[in-house]
Amino acid sequence: MKLMASKQSSTTVLLWRVAILLLLLAVWQWGYDLRAFAALKPYVPSFLDPYFVSKPSEIWKSFLRLGCLTDRGGTLHGWSGMTACLAEDANNIWMATAVTLKNTFWGFLGGTLSGIAVGLILGRSDFLSRVFEPYIVAFNSIPRIALVPLIILMFGLGDISKIVTAWIVVFFVVFFNTFEGTRAVDRDQIAASRLLGANSWTVTRTVVIPSTLAWVFASLTPAVSFALIGVIVGEFIGAERGIGKLIVEAEARANASEMMVAIFVLMVVGILLAIGVRRIQAYLLRWQPQFDQASA
Repeated sequence: MKLMASKQSSTTVLLWRVAILLLLLAVWQWGYDLRAFAALKPYVPSFLDPYFVSKPSEIWKSFLRLGCLTDRGGTLHGWSGMTACLAEDANNIWMATAVTLKNTFWGFLGGTLSGIAVGLILGRSDFLSRVFEPYIVAFNSIPRIALVPLIILMFGLGDISKIVTAWIVVFFVVFFNTFEGTRAVDRDQIAASRLLGANSWTVTRTVVIPSTLAWVFASLTPAVSFALIGVIVGEFIGAERGIGKLIVEAEARANASEMMVAIFVLMVVGILLAIGVRRIQAYLLRWQPQFDQASA
């Protein structure tokens, strides 16, 4: 009975989600057209103006065109036409997404690994944490976005500058969670390990790191989003390829539909990255009750 009720509840939730999505799309597509009726004009918000947010139908057409699936007239490409289009446009939506994803991955990976390492080292050493505390606070107080022009000046318009930007953004998010998690480890467990003859590395490996994993993963979901934000901001300021460059180029042409295509692609990418991180979290922390129940 409980299982059946749970399935019915899930179905109801899904139906409500679909209904809300269809309603939003309908309002977006045809809502601004209601201004043609004098009685309804005062109630139609100006932000629905297609000049600013386009329409779902136009966004879909722009996606097909940017993806080299159709030509500018809306005719579907054959294989040869699609290949020629992809070769002609080096920053098509597929290549732009791949470049942005690649830079996000390497920036996220570098920031995560370095943040965990530094957080563990300083968290385990009172002396080092006291020595480096003012420097960490000083660097963390600088808005990361303000560093992007300097990073681009140092590393150029290529992918390296975007990876470094994402790395800096992710590092501090992961570092502070790792540091606090290391500090929060149960001292009785550490003392018990010492009594059993464990050395410092064994304590770190068998007690500190497993206890800190929950803190680390709590930071990874926002960190992967911040990594994507860092890459996009870097592409806004200066880039050879990427989704951010697509948005800037579309903005220069006042083409709202192409901007919305890039934004939706970013939304899908962000969702998939967050789901991936949560799946890895559930696997690595499967020994914790909440994840064990979820997998069951």
